[in-house]
Amino acid sequence: MARHRPSPPLPGIATGLRAAWRDGYGLVDLRRDILAGVTIGTVAVPLSMALAIATGVPPQHGLYTAIVAGAIIALTGGSRFNVSGPTAAFVVILFPIVQQYGLGGLLIASMMAGVILVVLGITGMGRLIQYVPYPVVLGFTAGIAVVIAVLQLPDFLGLEVEQLGEHFVENLGRIAVSLPGLDPLELGIGAFTLGVLLLWPRLGLPIPAPLVGLVVGALAAYGVNLWLAGSGAEVETIASRFTWQAQGETGSGIPPIAPSFAAPWRLPGADGEPLVLDFALIRALLGPAFAIAMLGAIESLLCAMVSDGLTRTRHDPNAELIGQGLGNIVAPLFGGITATAAIARTATNIRSGARSPIAAVVHALVVLLAVVALAGLLGLVPMAALAALLFIVAWNMSEARHFLHTLRSAPPGDVAILLTCFTLTVLFDMVLAVAVGIGLAAALFIRRMSLLTQTLRVDTGSHAPIDELPGEVALYDINGPLFFGAAEKALTSLHLVDPKVRIVILDMHDVPSMDGTAIVALKALIDEMHREGVALVLVGLPARILVKLRRAGIRRTAGRLTYCRELAHARKVALRWLARTA
Repeated sequence: MARHRPSPPLPGIATGLRAAWRDGYGLVDLRRDILAGVTIGTVAVPLSMALAIATGVPPQHGLYTAIVAGAIIALTGGSRFNVSGPTAAFVVILFPIVQQYGLGGLLIASMMAGVILVVLGITGMGRLIQYVPYPVVLGFTAGIAVVIAVLQLPDFLGLEVEQLGEHFVENLGRIAVSLPGLDPLELGIGAFTLGVLLLWPRLGLPIPAPLVGLVVGALAAYGVNLWLAGSGAEVETIASRFTWQAQGETGSGIPPIAPSFAAPWRLPGADGEPLVLDFALIRALLGPAFAIAMLGAIESLLCAMVSDGLTRTRHDPNAELIGQGLGNIVAPLFGGITATAAIARTATNIRSGARSPIAAVVHALVVLLAVVALAGLLGLVPMAALAALLFIVAWNMSEARHFLHTLRSAPPGDVAILLTCFTLTVLFDMVLAVAVGIGLAAALFIRRMSLLTQTLRVDTGSHAPIDELPGEVALYDINGPLFFGAAEKALTSLHLVDPKVRIVILDMHDVPSMDGTAIVALKALIDEMHREGVALVLVGLPARILVKLRRAGIRRTAGRLTYCRELAHARKVALRWLARTA
């Protein structure tokens, strides 16, 4: 496993690659990157096909994603070790888009999400997205895992099911109705592959389990199909389900050609007719594109944080968002679907000895080589085996143990957010789940921050800097940021002033920030105190906040309002004002 001393990230794009070069990069590092890229490429080939099929598009589009987006994001992103491509997290978002708008609509939505990601990176929003609470992310991923597993049941069981739609409950009903048509051959191949996928890692051999599982499953399906040739019964494979037409040629399975340019808006929609790129389509895809961008940002930055922990490096979140955005803008122009960093592939990349983003570029070249040279063999992979692989992916991403542990031990607010995000993801759609989840995360953050802001009346007899104040002077201490979620609560207590108090001193040394809402509330408080004949002394505000207050019209007024740096000076001012009014 690579270990590096943390170094500050570089500004701009391609900071992951530049940081690797800055720390020294030689032939030994290149050799390690090549070996790691070959390893991760062999893992990415079956996963890319499976995830594309789960999304509702032919398998080559997942491979094109790993090739184009995987290379571009690695070269332009902010992490040294992230490996990007199609991921299971997007299945729940992308599947409904394919059902409504076809492949062309999916690619346009991916490009729109890419633009949003670039804007987020340029505007420095990378740091903010890292503060999304763990229950929100866990609710998303657990819900996605459930939906993915259910979508794989028809292929795993060999069911002839009416085309699955967008709604989870309806899909369950369709699957349940078709259960009497279970195919023992498909179930046998799927169960055999699933067993290999579960048992192979226990042997401790360096060959990735997904590669072994699908190779063994393909050999078993090939043998069964030879044995049953002419009987009308066979195990369904990629080649028997999918056909392709490109460059004047047609075939079954996966086209043995490199990804080529194709404008997404010229591809067919859900009805098979070419899309009409207009404002109505863009508006309809804006919500899904936003959900794709938010989930992609969360996934990629979480992945980068995991890789930082494994390698003791530091990533640049804004550069990573820009890289993810560029990858998602360019990949759809070559048939690639939505991409983001994948934690499983990134961890495998690190364990394989990767030293820089060159490993991810090599991984993309390995996938390209597989498409060009091994397309015929890839077509032999049975659909039931791919379903078994996605069962493993769904189980791993569900984090079932963490889900149950959070339910048992987390605070009630976190549990409510977890269950809400999980339920919305499963029963409704990911667009709604992302919107509500981000909103709940913001609400939870605001609530907890507001609890940190308090206003307390101070007993001046025990307060050394300002002891022995007369009863007409009250001292209040405000602690915490004054923003829209806390300002009203913090300043409301100041309205309950003892009737004999003529001067109020506010100790604001521990107020790091004030937003517009707090300034408006403070101005209203000052006006009310002026009407009641009470003066106000603000103490310890930073210069930047004083500038804000002056711009808002809150300026020094003799006998009514002033600013002081220290409490001792505020005491002298208060006593002087009292002497003048005596």
